Amino acid sequence: MTRSRPLGLVLTPGASAGRDQPALVAIDEAVTPLGVVVERVEFPGRAMGKRRPDPPAVCIQVVRTAAAELAARLGVTTKLVALGGRSMGGRMCSIAVAEGLEAAALVLISYPLHPPGRPDRLRTAHFPELRLPCLFVSGRRDAFGTPEELEEESAVIPGPVALTFVDGDHSLRKRDSEVATIVAEWLTGLP
Repeated sequence: MTRSRPLGLVLTPGASAGRDQPALVAIDEAVTPLGVVVERVEFPGRAMGKRRPDPPAVCIQVVRTAAAELAARLGVTTKLVALGGRSMGGRMCSIAVAEGLEAAALVLISYPLHPPGRPDRLRTAHFPELRLPCLFVSGRRDAFGTPEELEEESAVIPGPVALTFVDGDHSLRKRDSEVATIVAEWLTGLP
């Protein structure tokens, strides 16, 4: 069996946040002691002070570059680097993988399944291409996708899927420590 437990983790922020988003910092602090090297990424628009998120193609390229650079730093291929993040950032990581970026796993916090109030506009067309372990951590009251919707839509993912729902909405406010523990335990349990 090939090793899939990651040696590194690229973390990306949500649309309105940066690399120091509290959830990302909490995950970093939880997994670093486990020997997982974390790279928290800033999208270029945010780094330049823009409020609007960068176009998806730009974000996906940032993910690809960050994964390649972290893998090179660790002396491994990207197959030993996990990718993920909050909301839009996690979505960009999942699209990068669906488009061919090899990775150990996906860590998707508050995945934005659809815009709030628009369940007809699903952001899941790429899910059938995700042939790797995927962790989804979402709030039970997330307006971007209910637990039932996430369970139904993630069923098409060929890789192993773990769904964890915590109390809260899309922001998962005051849940950073709980989310970080879930991520650390899941990463530790990968073969």
